Amino acid sequence: MTADTQPPDTLTDSGAGSPRQSRRRLRACHECDWLVALPPLSPGQKADCPRCGHSLAQRHNRPAQRSLALSLAALIALIVALSFPFISFEVSGISNRIELAQTVRSLVGYSQPWVAISVALSVVVLPALYLACVAWLQLGLLSREPLPFSRGIARSLSHLHPWMMADVFIIGALVSLIKVAGLAEVSLGVSFWAFCLFAILLLLTTQSLDSDWMWFSLAGEPLAPEHSRTGAPAAEQGLAGCQTCGLVNALDGHGRGRCRRCGEALHARQPRSLQRTWALLVTATILYLPANIYPIMTTTYLGEANPSTIIGGVIQLWQMGSYPVATVIFVASILVPVGKLLALGWLCIAVRRSGGYHRIVRTRLYRLTEFIGRWSMVDVFVVAILVALIRAGRLMSITPGPAALAFMSVVVLTMLAAITFDPRLLWQPPVPAKESSHA
Repeated sequence: MTADTQPPDTLTDSGAGSPRQSRRRLRACHECDWLVALPPLSPGQKADCPRCGHSLAQRHNRPAQRSLALSLAALIALIVALSFPFISFEVSGISNRIELAQTVRSLVGYSQPWVAISVALSVVVLPALYLACVAWLQLGLLSREPLPFSRGIARSLSHLHPWMMADVFIIGALVSLIKVAGLAEVSLGVSFWAFCLFAILLLLTTQSLDSDWMWFSLAGEPLAPEHSRTGAPAAEQGLAGCQTCGLVNALDGHGRGRCRRCGEALHARQPRSLQRTWALLVTATILYLPANIYPIMTTTYLGEANPSTIIGGVIQLWQMGSYPVATVIFVASILVPVGKLLALGWLCIAVRRSGGYHRIVRTRLYRLTEFIGRWSMVDVFVVAILVALIRAGRLMSITPGPAALAFMSVVVLTMLAAITFDPRLLWQPPVPAKESSHA
């Protein structure tokens, strides 16, 4: 369903019969800044921006009950995953089994604390925090009395979402199994299957969250400013849509403000978006060189050490006949980071000459780069799992290499670059170079 963008004189305020501009349920698209009026939505329906196709709202059936049930089930699955053996292996009478938490502890033991922190946060800590926040909010909404700190907790959900990577960790675990299957006998524990269930339930929880309904239930919905006019960019009217709760707010003379409903800081455009994006892209490009030159891990087999770079691991998997896995690693660790660097760099340049149909194409490219960036963490998770699992002394062991930290930094920096880039810049009229440098 497309959001309503009829001329102002055809809209009526709810409850009044006068043909004047409605100020209820207005939204400014986060990607193109088009101001629209949300239509009534039934469960299963969603409203998309008529200008760029970005999803503005999606209605679910029994959203509070659905999200609460899924979040609690996911937390239970995570507790089980942390309580039992994850994977075990046996080679020449020597065996080892690990729990999920050992993937973090082993990295700390090999002097890779930053990589360990990133694995712990993205796989366990942030997902658990997200699920606990969802459960807290829905319990309050079901009792019709929001619990303390609900607004602040609700604000945090959108910021946590990009950094949860339980599903990527599952792919990393599968790649790890294939890597060692030819060298040792590997078996999966209860924790592995529980974590797979947890990853699925976490994904379903994020999809079940009806943020539009949730914010309305938490704090109502104040009317948009009186001069709001649908079918035109919000910034041209001195307005901005809150990136967190969606409410349309008026900005001050400097293009800044604060959301009346959730308290989030507002800007007509993200301050110095292009400079920040360029800085992050340049830093990620510099770090991408050592990430590929130095070994990401070293495998010791029968006393012989064999360092392996990212591309070396892809070649080894291809030679072993594991063509699908080699392809996955090549795409996630080579094509995706390079493609994201090039795509975001090109979008920063394209801001100065955006126009017409190309705006939609470039916006879709931005959505793609934002979506795929997290999947590059597959290689980091493979290292974390293998380092913890393969520990049989000189017979067979795997240690992390210096490229692990560099590559993890590349992934984080490119994700931050996508977050700092403001896609609304692609839809504004081209500006001179001096002005665009301050965007």
